[in-house]
Amino acid sequence: MRTGISGLRLVSLLLLLLGSCATTSANEILARQNYILNCQGCHLPDGSGSEGNVPKMNDFVGYFLHVPGGREFIVQVPGAAGAPIPDQELADVMNWILLNFSKNELPDPFVPYSAEEIGKLRKEPLIDVHQRREDLITRMKDKLGVTEY
Repeated sequence: MRTGISGLRLVSLLLLLLGSCATTSANEILARQNYILNCQGCHLPDGSGSEGNVPKMNDFVGYFLHVPGGREFIVQVPGAAGAPIPDQELADVMNWILLNFSKNELPDPFVPYSAEEIGKLRKEPLIDVHQRREDLITRMKDKLGVTEY
């Protein structure tokens, strides 16, 4: 009988672990799906964008988190701020983008976006996106020596 209880505890523990893994995977799958539905049309499947029209994210977007105003900027651009998804899903998408397209460029430590932060930032969308981006890139050049964007 003692073995049955031990076995039952083991099975319960395994189910708990599998459940938490499934939740994480489900969030990542939903984030990727939201990227496909809301971002990929312009930024392309690999985040490379299109030169002159849509900025690339791959191997670059993480640099924004190194300069004042950059963290806010990538959420406040119209495509992100206006995405037709809840704040938590947008936070998951932004974190997914940063970790999948620009992990090596992130500050250490990387602080993931929360739904609360996203909610606040979405209320203040940008008006002059191009000028703000250029200002931030200048800051990146000065602070980090970033030359490719």
